[in-house]
Amino acid sequence: MILHELIQFDLLRIIWWGLLGFLLIGFAVTDGFDMGVGTLLPFVGRNDVERRVTINTIGPVWEGNQVWFILGGGAIFAAWPPLYAVSFSGFYLAMYLILVAMIIRPVAFKYRSKRESATWRSCWDWGLFVGSSIPATVFGVAMGNVLQGVPFRLTDDLHTIYEGSFLGLLNPFALSAGVLSLAMMIMHGAAWLSLKAEGQVAVRAREYGARAAVVVMGLYAINGLWMALMIDGFAFVSEPVANGPSNPLTSEVVRTSSWLSAYAERPWILIAPLLGFAGAEMARRGLAAGQEIRTLMYSKLSIVGIIASVGFTMFPFILPSTLDPRSSLTVWDSSSSHLTLFVMLVSAVIFMPMILVYTSWVYKVLWGKVSEDDVKNSGHTLY
Repeated sequence: MILHELIQFDLLRIIWWGLLGFLLIGFAVTDGFDMGVGTLLPFVGRNDVERRVTINTIGPVWEGNQVWFILGGGAIFAAWPPLYAVSFSGFYLAMYLILVAMIIRPVAFKYRSKRESATWRSCWDWGLFVGSSIPATVFGVAMGNVLQGVPFRLTDDLHTIYEGSFLGLLNPFALSAGVLSLAMMIMHGAAWLSLKAEGQVAVRAREYGARAAVVVMGLYAINGLWMALMIDGFAFVSEPVANGPSNPLTSEVVRTSSWLSAYAERPWILIAPLLGFAGAEMARRGLAAGQEIRTLMYSKLSIVGIIASVGFTMFPFILPSTLDPRSSLTVWDSSSSHLTLFVMLVSAVIFMPMILVYTSWVYKVLWGKVSEDDVKNSGHTLY
């Protein structure tokens, strides 16, 4: 028996579906607080010293946190090629907007304190705001469109034809999901500032973060009702062939009344939205009470619950098609080959623990609060 055949093809597909979710959540809970801090920067810092305090809470870790974004993109490319092809071509302008924003961020970090000019520094502060808030919002908009389905179809030779537009992505439900995503990152960033900053920066962050947590819970509930009442789901007419080929056109898919039928079929997935609501509420209480480590943990739980609820609700669909439901990409028919998934899994088992251990060590070494005195006495050693 060939080594990779020790694990069934469909089991590998489920494992990589789970790993993709893990990478997306890892990106949200690490680079997410970076984006939240960048979005809050002009509001929690009322003078140059306070803004430097804010920036330096994430200064040592923001570059490492972006590795999760690269890992997620690489996993999509290698494990789910059709998903990469459709999403990166159909969402091309949205992806371009994200990349421009994420290019502005490092430039703003590096150049902000190169001159003493207040105008110079203010411009780069707003650059950090733009470079943080736009990706946080656009990722949510993309998720809102995925839940509604994307206007693409596959030809008989699996060539992708996308018939949507950038403005079409900016529909009401998707924009609502974008605001939810932004509020979630602000809540998370505020929890981080509450832990890492001292003085008025932490006080203001708690105020903004508590309000953002209320927005998260409100929009999460509204979007859930919106999905239940106004957005069609997708379902297989019959179960796909076990360990079948990666060809979506071999399956028969139809539109259904609602995605939320998944909760009747798999009641255990209710744990995800419950975590989303409970985590946000506990984070709100923690921010209001001035708690630190627990508040950050609650914020992370909320993010895990909200993102996981999307994956659990849609499973096994990854990217539904509104033009031709049969072209919808699912866990069972849009992956790489059996051998590719196995080799990637072996690599992940070897290298992922190393990444997690190193990341944990970095956070341990860099533990501690950033104060105004630290910034004033740092000279040019801090941002």
